[in-house]
Amino acid sequence: MALRCDRMDGLVVKSAEEALEMENINYVLPFIKEKYEDELKDAFERTLVVRELSGDAAELADYWFFETAVRLHLKGRGISYEGLKPAPVNGEPVVVMADQAVKTENLNDLMNFILSSVREDVEARFDDILYKKDYDVNDVDDARDYVDAILNFFGYLQTLIEFMEEG
Repeated sequence: MALRCDRMDGLVVKSAEEALEMENINYVLPFIKEKYEDELKDAFERTLVVRELSGDAAELADYWFFETAVRLHLKGRGISYEGLKPAPVNGEPVVVMADQAVKTENLNDLMNFILSSVREDVEARFDDILYKKDYDVNDVDDARDYVDAILNFFGYLQTLIEFMEEG
């Protein structure tokens, strides 16, 4: 599962912003594998120097530092970097809710949202199977629709369980 760490509203960029604001690289360093640490430290130091030149220079330097941090983070996870992406207009509800849960130290709203979302998704996929299950054996197109629904359902559940077991 991608955590969308390549976006301007992602954890890596937020941590990089905090590192620059506090002038302490340790806010973002945990996202970077040790073998890429020196490259990030160099980028951090250069960014701090350039930020002092002007507002435009600071904006450009900050963006370059965010890109460097994200690129190195993804590289450490074996994921190719394809550029820094903008934050979505309203954010993703689960990410916003997760952030709020951490801030308030209360998991209730997030858990209710997740459990409700998974329940609705599983039920919808299951209902799709039931709707397609009584197909005419001589209607190959309907039979394929049913098989697709079954494979989709089983694949979804398998992926869900595998992801939970990774933790």
